[in-house]
Amino acid sequence: MPEHKRPRPRTAGDDGDRLKLHRRPLRADRRDYSVITLRPGTRARFSTNRFHETWHILSDRHGALLLSRLLWGLSFQRLPGTVVVIDRPHLDPNPFDAEPADPIVLVPAHLTTLTRQGIRELRRRLPTRAASLGTVRWHTWGLDSEVARVRERQEQRRWPAWEPPVDDRGAAVERAGGALVFRAPPSRLRLWAVDAAMLGEHWYHGMDYVYLDGSNRMGPYRSEGEMQIFRDYRRRVAVARISRREVLAELPRGSAPADVNPRVWQHNQIVRARRGPAARV
Repeated sequence: MPEHKRPRPRTAGDDGDRLKLHRRPLRADRRDYSVITLRPGTRARFSTNRFHETWHILSDRHGALLLSRLLWGLSFQRLPGTVVVIDRPHLDPNPFDAEPADPIVLVPAHLTTLTRQGIRELRRRLPTRAASLGTVRWHTWGLDSEVARVRERQEQRRWPAWEPPVDDRGAAVERAGGALVFRAPPSRLRLWAVDAAMLGEHWYHGMDYVYLDGSNRMGPYRSEGEMQIFRDYRRRVAVARISRREVLAELPRGSAPADVNPRVWQHNQIVRARRGPAARV
C-alpha cells in the first residue's frame, strides 16, 4: 500500500511557533534593514487608532496571539537593522469609524536605529509585490511556558515580594513617519508578548485589552500604548465601513473628521440593527 503523506499545516495563517514570515533587505535613510513582514496568506488582521491620548492596536484573539509571537521572536533577534512591519493587506480601517489604519512597526531598541525618515522611506517601499528574498521560520521557544508560568502565578495569587523593573532603555510608543511604532529592548518586548498572548482570557462585554507601555514611570497612570481585541472584530470593521460610506454620502465632500466620525459612531447602531445579530461578515 502506498504510504500516506502527512498533510501540510496551514503555516501561512498559523499563530504558533515556527511561524513563516517574509524577509526583505531594504535600505532607508542610509541604513540597511532586514524587514520582516507577514505572508500574504496570513489571515490575521489589525487596525490602529488614538483614543484617550493612547495609541491602540486593534484586532481579535487570533491577531493578539500572532502579535505576541512577533514580539517574542523579535526580542531574540541578533541581526542589527531587524524590524517587523505590519502593513497592507493585513490592515483594516478601524472598527469604530473606519478611518485608515497606520502601518505597525515593531523595533528592537537594542539592535535597530530607525529614524522618522527611515520609516517614511520604508513605507514607500512597502507593501511590495516583489518576491521576498527568503522565508523566515520565526522561532518563539519559551513563550508558551512563560505564559503558563504567569497564568499559574495569577491563578494562585503568588506574587514575588519584589522583581527588578523591566528594562525601558530606548523604549517608546509613538506615531512616527506615518506609522505606529512600538520600540523596546528585549525584556520589555517579552513582557508585551506575554501580555498579548493572554488577551481573550478575561472578556468583558466581548472586549479585552492590555496596556503596552514603554516605561516604568511612577505616579498618575497614563498608558502610551494598548492592544484591544474584540470577539466580533471583523463584524465591527464591516459595519464601520458601511456606516462611513453612508454618512459620507450625505455630507459635503472634504468634511472634517470631527464632523464625520461622531456621525459614523451613531450610524453604526443603525447598520448593526439592519444586518441583524446573525449577519455574516
